[in-house]
Amino acid sequence: MKSVEIYGKVRRAILVEGMTRREAARYFGVHRNTITKMLQFSEPPGYRRAVPRVSEKLAPFEAVIDGILRADKGTPPKQRHTCKRIFERLQAEHGYTGGLTILSDYVRSLRLRSREVFMPLSHRPGHAQVDFGEADAIIAGKRVRLHYFCMDLPQSDGCFVKAYPAEVAEAFCDGHVSAFAFFGGVPSRILYDNTRLAVARILGDGRRERSRMFAGLQSHYLFDDRFGRPGKGNDKGKVEGLVGYVRRNFMVPLPAAVSIEELNARFADQCRRRGAAVLRGQSQSITARMEADIAAFMPLPEVAFDPCHIVSGCASSMALVRYRTNDYSVPTAFAHQQVVIKGYVDRVDIVCRGTRIASHARSYEREDFIANPLHYLALLEHKPGALDQAAPLDGWHLSEPVHRLRRLMEARSGKEGRRTFIQVLRLCEHYEQSLVEWAVARALELGAISFDAVKMILLARLEHRPARLDMSLYPYLPRANVGVTDTRAYLGLIPDAHRVTMKGASA
Repeated sequence: MKSVEIYGKVRRAILVEGMTRREAARYFGVHRNTITKMLQFSEPPGYRRAVPRVSEKLAPFEAVIDGILRADKGTPPKQRHTCKRIFERLQAEHGYTGGLTILSDYVRSLRLRSREVFMPLSHRPGHAQVDFGEADAIIAGKRVRLHYFCMDLPQSDGCFVKAYPAEVAEAFCDGHVSAFAFFGGVPSRILYDNTRLAVARILGDGRRERSRMFAGLQSHYLFDDRFGRPGKGNDKGKVEGLVGYVRRNFMVPLPAAVSIEELNARFADQCRRRGAAVLRGQSQSITARMEADIAAFMPLPEVAFDPCHIVSGCASSMALVRYRTNDYSVPTAFAHQQVVIKGYVDRVDIVCRGTRIASHARSYEREDFIANPLHYLALLEHKPGALDQAAPLDGWHLSEPVHRLRRLMEARSGKEGRRTFIQVLRLCEHYEQSLVEWAVARALELGAISFDAVKMILLARLEHRPARLDMSLYPYLPRANVGVTDTRAYLGLIPDAHRVTMKGASA
């Protein structure tokens, strides 16, 4: 290949100085065809193959290779043919005698031609993208897998992140509610993938049937939705990038927190601090560019959406309600009654006739038993014999004075003493357990081993009165009126004949 310097000399000699091509070829010692090429290009164009190279050994098998690669598009990426596997199949099934190198070059060229080409996009203010990511964290000293909700504003790169124990519909909707509150408005349009949390099914014409909870969320906030192509994460590349950014920056090293709430507060603070960053290709910070997004947002409604999964159910004979394979207790008075179950991300509320009758921390285990011991105390008062075997009371931590009170009551009155002890426990239905335990300890100090004494001491604490066991201070408690007895009244117990004898003896 001739150098650029020779190209310049030849072109000047012919085009400027008037030398003929034959003279230039003789003078510079190059072929006349080369002279013609030099006049066409200002510098060496490099080697160019006029006709694509074809291997005589590979050509008969190109149709087979093309078929294998077409079939691979319908299989999982990790189970598609490698060049080596195609080479082995061609040898074993079709008698291929060529080499692996020419086969690899051909397959590589086909794959390059079939790779997707992307269109650079511009994003309007007020639009958002949503997705979930997964990462581990240390919560309360235990390593757990978290699912974190991400909302990205593509125009400004503003972001919101919140972690949840599971990727469920309640978390999906709660993430929207929290993000809208964080940004102070509602995006006009949000882009999603075809997650089952939002899409119940894809119809034949490509339209999406929304899930019930997502449809309620959309009706409440009135934002428009869009969905990417199935299996194409690059349709929402901004939020996909945010998911990776959060994993690499917010969760490395493994974040440790006492609770998920504490971790989420930390995430919100990191999202705010990220607003000061000026990203590549931009002249303003994220916070400054978010002003255009916020101006395009719709206002928040007066009342936030209630992000819960609502189902109906019936309390069993053991006062249990089943939700998502787990059993939650209700007060025994509501056994056998129809209830409404409201499943939130962090709790499960149970409603009967418009009144919330129970609330439990939500469990994400399977076939779990979650019971409040207070729900069963009324039944135990009628069945005191079941006190030691009552499963809802397992794991209920009571102070040592409470256990000592039970021993004293049962030693004094047996079964009735156990019933009285259950009455003391029932004070926890209306007052804080710590206050009841304090009243029990105070009653033991005074030697007052009774339900009435414990209750009076507890009420005195609430009324800010001295703890005196004076019945005049509590007129609503039952009283016993004890009068003075005249000794002559005992004469009525003596028979008449015996009295006469006694009179004669005295005379």
